[in-house]
Amino acid sequence: MTFLYIVVALVIIFDFINGFHDSANSIATVVSTKVLSPFAAVCMASFFNFVAFLIFPLRVATTMGKGVINPDVINLTVIASALVAAIAWNLVTWWLGLPSSSSHTLVGGLVGAAVASSGWSSVMYVGVIKIIIFIVVAPVLGMIMSFFISAIVIFFARNHSPSGIDKHFRRLQLLSAAAFSLGHGGNDAQKSMGIIWVALIVSGLATKSDPIALWIVLSCQAAIAMGTLLGGWRIVKTMGQKITKLKPFEGFCAESAGAITLFAATHFGIPVSTTHVITGAIIGAGARKGASAVKWGVTTKIFWAWLLTIPVSAVVGAIMYHFLKLILV
Repeated sequence: MTFLYIVVALVIIFDFINGFHDSANSIATVVSTKVLSPFAAVCMASFFNFVAFLIFPLRVATTMGKGVINPDVINLTVIASALVAAIAWNLVTWWLGLPSSSSHTLVGGLVGAAVASSGWSSVMYVGVIKIIIFIVVAPVLGMIMSFFISAIVIFFARNHSPSGIDKHFRRLQLLSAAAFSLGHGGNDAQKSMGIIWVALIVSGLATKSDPIALWIVLSCQAAIAMGTLLGGWRIVKTMGQKITKLKPFEGFCAESAGAITLFAATHFGIPVSTTHVITGAIIGAGARKGASAVKWGVTTKIFWAWLLTIPVSAVVGAIMYHFLKLILV
């Protein structure tokens, strides 16, 4: 039972770091366009991260609980190993200022630890492949949607003065930033809920047919909201200024495209990376001005972090599994 408490604590820590790491996703555009101060932005993002459970059904949590690793072969050591790997990769990428995916590092950690424990047959390949496909699909969707929303906005605003456009979209960006934060809380917090749920199942305290308990939902939403409130400031600069320079209407377009993508993914129970989505959306908003408006050197480094996240986390997860097995014997 003590080990279960440790695992639940690790999930909450991971969820907190997820919010801390990903706060830049929610606030970078609204801060970089100077629509809100950093403090006001993180307060708003934290609130909407927390209340997301009132809006979205827990389909992503179910996917993480049943769709990545076979629940029949998973154990607390596998879960703990995956969480340590995910926490380590999140802290490394935060320190480097790289907006990597907390979702994919958790998936990678689970896969690596499960393979080390029970072999490749323990992996639910359909679920994992779907998640891997969305490494590409999610940012591309965000980019395309942001590009076209930007083009539509420019078309309808063509007869208005730049100052008038700026004034209106500074207000509208409050709505788009809130919507994106809601989508972030709805998709990302559910991943941690699914892990706690599985931990309870393998400990015999719940069954696969049981609904996810309210205390799990509230603790995960609170942890990600608190992490968002404290903020990952190293990544804000990368997301808000280093990829491309944003104006308020471009920030609105990027956040709206990101929110729509997240809402759709959460509805269908697909655990996507909010980092990938908003990065693609920011690139799409910037690319409307021409390819030279996007700083592709920075973007290339981000893409490499994306590609390395799952395999590196899997290796660390496998190593941690063998280490924990050694000390727990």
